Amino acid sequence: QVQLVESGGGLVQAGGSLRLSCAASGRTFSISAMAWFRQTPGKDREFVAFINWSGAGTYYADSVKGRFTISRDDAKNTMYLRMNALKPEDTAVYYCAARRLSGTYHGPYEYWGQGTQVTVSP
Repeated sequence: QVQLVESGGGLVQAGGSLRLSCAASGRTFSISAMAWFRQTPGKDREFVAFINWSGAGTYYADSVKGRFTISRDDAKNTMYLRMNALKPEDTAVYYCAARRLSGTYHGPYEYWGQGTQVTVSP
């Protein structure tokens, strides 16, 4: 099993920045890829960014490309999402996800964190 814990969410003004963290524990050696998703009330969970755990390949949703950067720190078993130039439409609960098996950028993911709220004021 893998446990994921997000942190770093909060309230920020439009144009500001935040960095989210996702700390992984447990059988982290089994992780092959991780990703960030976000969700707002009444909407489906939306893919944000992907990182391949071994090769550090990355992929972004068009809506965040050029503003968000996904990265990881092997020594700390932690994934990050640096969010710059934030917009009110980025407001959501952000979730990190991980998987052992292969798949697409969008899934499937076997492990999920509890989520962290990001609120961007106009």
